[in-house]
Amino acid sequence: MHFGAGVPTVEVQDLKDSDFLLDVREDDEWQAGHAEGALHIPISEFVARYGELTQAAPQDGRINVICRSGGRSAQVAMYLVQQGIDAVNVDGGMQVWAAAGRPVVTDEGKPGHVL
Repeated sequence: MHFGAGVPTVEVQDLKDSDFLLDVREDDEWQAGHAEGALHIPISEFVARYGELTQAAPQDGRINVICRSGGRSAQVAMYLVQQGIDAVNVDGGMQVWAAAGRPVVTDEGKPGHVL
């Protein structure tokens, strides 16, 4: 499946718990609730913090990029693909993640919600 102009996408239900997830939402959105184990680099800081992603991401695995609904994550996924990195946009973002019953937590591990 593809989002927009050739951005590869993945459906929430096709993600495994062990898959690497990059959350590009802003700090207030992250603090309200996020997928447990996701790496958080806001899109507004992405270029400056790119090295954090390359250090944390699996060298031979795919990067699944997520935001609230899929727009910002599509931009980041396309950028990563252009850099030669195996990256996909999570279709529907955290809204679909939560609607599918996947856990949304705060930094304290308590139940969170999607802004």
